[in-house]
Parts: sequence; structure tokens; C-alpha cells
Amino acid sequence: MPRSRLVNRNVVAGTGRTSMGLEPELWDALAEICEREGRGIHELVRGIDGQRERGGRTSAVRVFVVQYFRAAATEAGHLAAGHGPSCQAAA
Repeated sequence: MPRSRLVNRNVVAGTGRTSMGLEPELWDALAEICEREGRGIHELVRGIDGQRERGGRTSAVRVFVVQYFRAAATEAGHLAAGHGPSCQAAA
């Protein structure tokens, strides 16, 4: 798999505007989360930033994205998407 390049974007979090570098796939995932949750990117990042206990903002955002989609990846969801051995056995 080719390595993704980081894309820097400005976000408003904490005390003001800051730059955050993420892979394009993570920016896409954040946009999808924002759409699903009815929140803007700045609001979402501020919320993530306010809940992090340690480490950097960018790392906290990456962890949030993984946790969000892991929580959504239920067995029912995998079955509906045609993933996994349950679907292969039914085929």
C-alpha cells in the first residue's frame, strides 16, 4: 500500500487556530463523522481536544477516528456490508 502524505489544515481548537497534519484518508473520515453527527470540523476537534488526557491533539484525533469506526463496526454492520466469515458461509 502506498504511503499517504500528510495534509496540513487549519482548525480552531483550544485557544485559537492551529495547524494539524493528517493523512488524506483521516481528513475524509473526519468529514464523514462530521456529516453523520451534524457537527462542524472545528466543533468536533474542540470536543476531542477537551477530552484528551495526555499526548498531542493530532494523536487524539487519530485515536478518536479509530474508536468511532470501531464502535460502528458491529457484527450486524459487517453482515450488512458483506464482510467476514458469516457472509462467506451464507454464499
